[in-house]
Amino acid sequence: MHVAATNLVDSINIFGQTIKYISLRKAEKFYDFELSKLPFSYRILLENLLRNFDGKNIKHSDIKNLLSLRHGHEIFFSPSRVLMQDYTGVPAVADLAAMRDKINKEGLDPNIINPVVPVSLIIDHSISVDSSATKNSLAENIEIEYQRNSERYKLLKWAQSSLRNFTLFPPGSGICHQINIEYLAEIVSVKNHFAYFDSVVGTDSHTTMVNSLSVLGWGVGGIEAEAVMLGQPISMQIPEVVGVKIFGNMQEGITATDVVLHITEELRNMNVVGKFVEFYGPGINNLSLSERSTIANMAPEYGATCGFFPTDGETIDYLQLTGRKKKQIHIVEKFSKLQGIWHKNFDKIEYSAIKEIDLTSIDHCISGPSRPQDKIKLRDVKKRFITSLSSKEQLGSRKKKNNADDHIEHGKICLSAITSCTNTSNPSVLIMAGLVAKKAISFGMKIPWWVKTSFAPGSKVAENYLKNSKLLKPLSSLGFDIVGYGCTTCIGNSGPLSEEVSKQIENNNLNVCSVISGNRNFEGRIHPLIKSNFLASPPLVVVYALAGKINIDLFNEPIQTISDNKIFFSDLWPKKKEIEKIMKSVLSREIYKKNYSKIFEGDSNWKNLKTTKSEVFKWSNSSTYIKKPPFLDLSNTNLKNKNLVARPLLILGDSITTDHISPAGVIKEKSSAGKYLQERQINQSEFNSYGSRRGNHEIMVRGTFANIRIKNKMVDIDGGFSIHHPSKKRGEVYSISARYKKEKTPLVVFAGKEYGTGSSRDWAAKGTKLLGINVVIAESFERIHRSNLVGMGVLPLQLSNGSLNELKLKGNELVEIKDIRKFIKTPNLVTKITINYPSNKRKDVQVVSRIDTFKELMYYKKDGILPYVMGELKSKFN
Repeated sequence: MHVAATNLVDSINIFGQTIKYISLRKAEKFYDFELSKLPFSYRILLENLLRNFDGKNIKHSDIKNLLSLRHGHEIFFSPSRVLMQDYTGVPAVADLAAMRDKINKEGLDPNIINPVVPVSLIIDHSISVDSSATKNSLAENIEIEYQRNSERYKLLKWAQSSLRNFTLFPPGSGICHQINIEYLAEIVSVKNHFAYFDSVVGTDSHTTMVNSLSVLGWGVGGIEAEAVMLGQPISMQIPEVVGVKIFGNMQEGITATDVVLHITEELRNMNVVGKFVEFYGPGINNLSLSERSTIANMAPEYGATCGFFPTDGETIDYLQLTGRKKKQIHIVEKFSKLQGIWHKNFDKIEYSAIKEIDLTSIDHCISGPSRPQDKIKLRDVKKRFITSLSSKEQLGSRKKKNNADDHIEHGKICLSAITSCTNTSNPSVLIMAGLVAKKAISFGMKIPWWVKTSFAPGSKVAENYLKNSKLLKPLSSLGFDIVGYGCTTCIGNSGPLSEEVSKQIENNNLNVCSVISGNRNFEGRIHPLIKSNFLASPPLVVVYALAGKINIDLFNEPIQTISDNKIFFSDLWPKKKEIEKIMKSVLSREIYKKNYSKIFEGDSNWKNLKTTKSEVFKWSNSSTYIKKPPFLDLSNTNLKNKNLVARPLLILGDSITTDHISPAGVIKEKSSAGKYLQERQINQSEFNSYGSRRGNHEIMVRGTFANIRIKNKMVDIDGGFSIHHPSKKRGEVYSISARYKKEKTPLVVFAGKEYGTGSSRDWAAKGTKLLGINVVIAESFERIHRSNLVGMGVLPLQLSNGSLNELKLKGNELVEIKDIRKFIKTPNLVTKITINYPSNKRKDVQVVSRIDTFKELMYYKKDGILPYVMGELKSKFN
């Protein structure tokens, strides 16, 4: 520890043991500031900076910038651990294996490549809903999961045995966010008798769920996570902090989902992108930890870096419930109070802005049909869906008006899923779903034949308390059988619809719907045939499944009529007292302790996977899942030429998500990726998903910009197509980029606002790089994708004035960027680029470089994080 930091060390006695720590109270005197005025999250950042103070990377000026709320100044944040799921974990481990290869070939010890920061990798993204609505669905889906993914799992099992500081949770353990809050999060960590705040970055954007437990952390791309695990701090700008003051209490029947969808809409309208959000105020006392975790989980949806809650009695109760040790709980309470993270004196905090939310005013709602922030009050859903239909679809609806049981129309719900990510941390809403199912069965109700139903808990604890409350059986009776313990429908692993349903949708070009209890409903994400997707609470998912259609007024129209008995929403919706009574009887510390006592063992499928411990990974030439990644062998193309003259590959609109850029769902037979697999004798039934094949760069580059809903304005059809100039030949994005690459033509992508919103998908940046795209020019960028682009050596430029539409681009222009090397000199450089139109007209356009920090300049100069880290390691050990 640096001598300057030792002056701030204090100690506490816990159960007879002396534990040292960096005292924020001592820092308060040393730096002459008022701790009570700092946002809670800043207090954690401050402790992190003081603990890692070295006088070089972290200096007194950095501390003073934070204390003075100088937003935009660069600081270094050093998370205490890294969380990964397998979709991003597989390519990250493959990159580590490639680094070991390279080090080994250069005569150095490959064992120097190990995580420096502890890594937890949870295999939760690979199970798919191939089987549903049967008691055998879980077993059948697990069998298919291992058939498809054994090659990937062998790589991860090799990492488990060969890498140090690396912990692996086998398939079926639950989802990463659930395990993070129920098991991994310490809130206060103690190492070598020294206490500090637990902090984390994760390769899933919803890592923010752990903010509910006062753990500062957020989602990063796999590229940035790799740098952190190899000892690099996160370079970040001091963020603005928006305080959200909570009042009141939820009305009878209102759920945490209603609350979070309301908050998402409100904060999106405030534009909290890139900012920290903190929740405080008297209303927090009326939110359970599980309800807070639902709100924290959806920070990416409202655009914030994190959605932080301070500690209080509810935090301590949750730690007790989930089986944490008595000593750990005591440390958390004492340390939080000493360091000012306890929820009190909040009215003194100096926030950049304050938003007040009255829980009493929140009504039943859902969101959709394609963005989480588009909230719809439940009473308005029918009307809003009808107006969302295109004129052609509305005309078709008026013509048919046919409610026959064998006929599907616009607005029918063809997929209804209680998913794992947002809501199954919350026992109250799952118990509500079970009660809705129980009441529906008592009325003799059934789910219509065209609705595919599924239930994927994020933790096995959910199965236990639903069994104990006798509510699992009614859910199963309706078709909500457990299909897996992982991320399924919410990430596109929804599996196939029935042949008859698919046929009717395709033949009649129907706008059908899904209703899921997740957090993402972007175009083309849930299922390629389902156009309109809605987010709702688990009990509402069950209600809508029973209705079989979205275009129903749940308050005034019956959900079903059984023997002339009309059954309404109010007949099914449970009362708060009923839910609370069940929760008190079934939730116990013992079920959490029992669940996590054997969490690392895995099932027989996992135990039967054979791997060998070795210093370097043995790559298979025939594997279509795992290929040695090429990123350490690419030449630095960006900075080779003084001037860059590039062609547009895509011109895109607003809200382009990482799902648009790098889809996780099904691989189409006639796509470039599908053709690649067929050439290697892979049957279509074994294509699996893009998400599961992220260990193969050949497939992923072919899948980049291949979402069927993406709209490239250079062509007049939807999907991943472009046009080559000057030949004017059309084709898939991959084939057009390959032609440009052959001609050594640099490429750019243009886009509107919020480019790269959505999941922290590293392949959205990696695929961009491999397509030969040098620059992305957008009206604005979402946080994670912007940093991922820089991390891959792709230059993000933001339009300073005006909109993309004002440029009137067709795609046949040349984009000239003079002196490309100037971008490595200073962050956020303001400069001009020139657009040369075919008419010989030239237009200078002002842009700002979104390389935001000096550390990112170093990454860009080296053509990305991986080459930079590799160079650092080599210089250290040579």
